Amino acid sequence: MRAAGFLAGALLLTAGCGLSSGSPMADDVSPGSIGRGEPLRGARLTVTSKSFTENLILGAMIGIAFRAAGADVLDRTGIQGSIGSREAVRKGDADAMYEYTGTAWITYLGNSRPVPDPRRQWRAVRDADAGNGLTWLPPSRLDNTYALAMNQANHRRYRTRTLSAAAALSRSDPGAVTLCVEGEFANRADGLRGMEKAYGMDVPASRVTQMDTGIIYTQAAKGSCAYGEVYTTDGRIKSMKLVVMDDDKGFFPHYNAAPVINSGTLRKWPAIAGLLDPITRKLDNTVARELNAEVDVDGEDPHQVALEWMKDQGFVT
Repeated sequence: MRAAGFLAGALLLTAGCGLSSGSPMADDVSPGSIGRGEPLRGARLTVTSKSFTENLILGAMIGIAFRAAGADVLDRTGIQGSIGSREAVRKGDADAMYEYTGTAWITYLGNSRPVPDPRRQWRAVRDADAGNGLTWLPPSRLDNTYALAMNQANHRRYRTRTLSAAAALSRSDPGAVTLCVEGEFANRADGLRGMEKAYGMDVPASRVTQMDTGIIYTQAAKGSCAYGEVYTTDGRIKSMKLVVMDDDKGFFPHYNAAPVINSGTLRKWPAIAGLLDPITRKLDNTVARELNAEVDVDGEDPHQVALEWMKDQGFVT
């Protein structure tokens, strides 16, 4: 996921938040299209995740897959912050999680410039983390990055579908473009300032309103601002029928979700890779928005949402 806002998790790690707790994953699942022959029988594996909706769902998917393949699974999903869950896998306190390429490249590995091509970004992270005891399995198309979105009425009025078109509108009709953004996004080089430079967009400060994330979605849906800063896999995009502008110049960093496995665990249980690959291949932004909406809009439990999706896809029975 996006690098912003998660460094506080390092402080929680030292207190053992999420690492000293956990419970056995008790899902009564059997192999479907994955887990046949129970190649993980005899394994005792721990899955982890960050605490936001999407990562909770993805963490549950890993645990359910391990259960179907015969493993005993300890559920330690929901670690606060970003660094804590990564460190758990790195140190061997946990065995697997879904992580985001951009987060690793920028936040953990200390790079200031993202790699524009998503596959190359994944390879760069995979190679850099190989010496950290972490193995990155192939990434999904799920790319949880920044975007601008507008409501249906404004979309019909202005007909913009790309950030280039939004930038052109800001030049041809400056009064039409108002923005609702988070405070951090407004000041980040990989946020508003960088986007304006990359696209030649010039929106005066008087037409940019900074607000909390959740309020942005409602204000964009109401049309109080023409464009709102959103995250591309957020379930509220679907529920509020927002239209997302395509980042046609590829400015924003890529945050593709991929399984990250403790390298020692993978050497001991190499079947993990083949077990998770089919799941990862199914994940994209549309799937993520639908599953996230079931939790954030409909109030469903993240683990149950993951389980039902796994069953619907035929991965487990």
